Amino acid sequence: MEEGYELDLTYITERIIAVSFPRGCSEEIYSHNLKDVTRMLKSKHADNYLVSARCLASERRTLDTGWPDQHAPPLDKICTICKAMESWLNADPLHVVVIHCRGGKGRVGVVISSFVHFTDVSASADQALDRFAMRKYYDDKVSALMTPSQKRYVWILNSLLSGSMKINASPLFLHCVILHGIPNFDATRVCRPYIKVYQGMQAVYSSGVYHIGPSHRDRVCITLEPAQLLKGDIMIKCYHKSDVTSEREVIFRLQFHTGAVQGYNLMFEKEDMEAANKDSRFPDYGKVELVFSEGPERIPGADRWQNGADVIVDYNTADPLTRWDSYQNICDGEGTVKARLTTHLLSVLSVFAPGGVIKKEKTHLLRVNSFT
Repeated sequence: MEEGYELDLTYITERIIAVSFPRGCSEEIYSHNLKDVTRMLKSKHADNYLVSARCLASERRTLDTGWPDQHAPPLDKICTICKAMESWLNADPLHVVVIHCRGGKGRVGVVISSFVHFTDVSASADQALDRFAMRKYYDDKVSALMTPSQKRYVWILNSLLSGSMKINASPLFLHCVILHGIPNFDATRVCRPYIKVYQGMQAVYSSGVYHIGPSHRDRVCITLEPAQLLKGDIMIKCYHKSDVTSEREVIFRLQFHTGAVQGYNLMFEKEDMEAANKDSRFPDYGKVELVFSEGPERIPGADRWQNGADVIVDYNTADPLTRWDSYQNICDGEGTVKARLTTHLLSVLSVFAPGGVIKKEKTHLLRVNSFT
């Protein structure tokens, strides 16, 4: 391996292997180390398994299921990955799956924990040890590295599969995002928030910038007028726009699926949101509340969301900073492409008979292309 870069190769079970590379390695080092991994596996399992670097060739069967690092994948893509894994493993008892992630282990955690829940219904008694091993790997290795939204999506999948939740097929109209507790992002110990709403990673709404007076400490209501129709995978990202440096910082980011919304209010604690959960400037008692309805009409009693005279909204939508879409080119949260990250679910099998005669060779590739 290249000095200074460590990979993690773990046999979660005899048939499920996790390989992860650090986020900061260059494309050249990554490609070189990937070849080293194939040599390691071949050396360790020469009588049974061969992982060839050729498994990345374009002629192999490929299923692209990309999502940005540190984010939750679309709910349907989690199901696609789990179905493909289950189908491949059930096709032959000698098939193995190598879950390969470049750019952190959070996405490995999503796949492993989702697959455990996905196979709960059909699991047999002789699979109990493998399921225990997958759960232990999740608890010991990757759970702490997953984002709140990634864990939320795994919980949604488990709830739907177990029948404890019925999917809400109706669209919802988002009327208001209420920030309970004002984060301390500037010299006046308040912030200048604005939000961007994404549906399927496509920006569908941008708010004005809310200038909060120093005496306003309770809450601020960001009202969407007209209400925004939402359905499916949703992300809300809130920024602080600095009046000193003309830059922006993320206050919080959260993802959810409208199919999991029961009722017309969602409440997110500090620990439920990316960025906010690790930022001391976001108060520990702080919360974000989303208010929905089944139609675009103004909700009765909406006057209670009025912010007061010490909150002024700048609706200058021509400002390039507020219009800037970080996800337009699948970039990182601040719009800077750091490095191409590729996650592959490699299902590779080359079984050898005694004496080194190849009986059969099968290669299945699931590729996830993404950027941080």
